[in-house]
This record gives sequence, C-alpha cells and structure tokens, in this order.
Amino acid sequence: MFNLGAFLSYVFVVSFTPGPNTIMSMVNASKFGYKKTLRFISGVTTGFFVLMILSSYFNLLLFNLMPKVKIFMGILGAGYMLYLAIKIMQSKDNVDEENKKNEEENEEIPDESKLNSFSTGVTMQFVNPKAILYGITVISNFIVPYCKSNIALLLFSIFLTFVGFLATSSWALF
Repeated sequence: MFNLGAFLSYVFVVSFTPGPNTIMSMVNASKFGYKKTLRFISGVTTGFFVLMILSSYFNLLLFNLMPKVKIFMGILGAGYMLYLAIKIMQSKDNVDEENKKNEEENEEIPDESKLNSFSTGVTMQFVNPKAILYGITVISNFIVPYCKSNIALLLFSIFLTFVGFLATSSWALF
C-alpha cells in the first residue's frame, strides 16, 4: 500500500495552492458573490472529475504499456511548468502594451459574467496545465501502482474531485 501521509499531503498542498481554478473562483466571488459563483465552481468540479477519470485510465494505459514514460512525463511536466513561469514573468510588459492598444482602438471588452459560467468552469479544466499535471502525477505515483480496479479508480477520482471542490470553494469564500 502507498504512503498515505505523502498522498494526503500532496493532494491537499497541490489542491489548495493558487492555480487557475482557485484564482478564478476568488475573482468571480469578489465580483458576483459566492452564491452566483457556485455555477462556475460546479463547472470546475465537473470538468475536474472528468479529467481525473481520463487521467486514471490514461495512466493505467501508460503503466501497463510503457513504464518508462513516467520519468519522461515528469521531466516534460517540469519543463512545461518552468516555461510557463518564465512566460508569466515576462508577460507584464506585453499586458500593458496590449491594454494600451485596446484603449486606443476602443475594442469591446468581453462580458465578465461569461467567465462565471458552468461551461467556462468545465472547459477551463482541459486547458489548465496545473490540473492536467496534477491528475497525471498523483494517479501515476500513488494510485495506479497499487490499485488498478475500476471501482478504486472511480473512488479515488471522486475523492480528488471533492478535495478540489473544497479548495475552489474555500478560495471563493475567503
């Protein structure tokens, strides 16, 4: 059996640290209130559950077919996160220039309430690198090596989704 302490600490630390889901929940709740943000949070939760199920079976496939992929995926994931960090650090200048262009051209800014919808929450999960890498790493390191049954994968996906819901909700509340 896997190390439960390491599993739970990893799950809670990664879930509650800032990411696209938690930041968007916080912003939406500050603009619209928690009650109206629940539709976005439910979309995030639904999309995250689908992502965890897909990650479970993707990892099961990789675990059975190509055991050496785990090291490559870890290196690839770390490299991608480093690339994103560098892009974020460099993005301030680009955002300021883009805002000036938008103000000069009087472009129409999209309706902010569209970002607080169920479909946005679901869709965001499939372009969210933190959620994708989280699903791949937690399942490949803690679950698939020890539990390969459909019921176990479903139960772990439900648990991971519940923790994600708690994290997203707490960021919206606070």
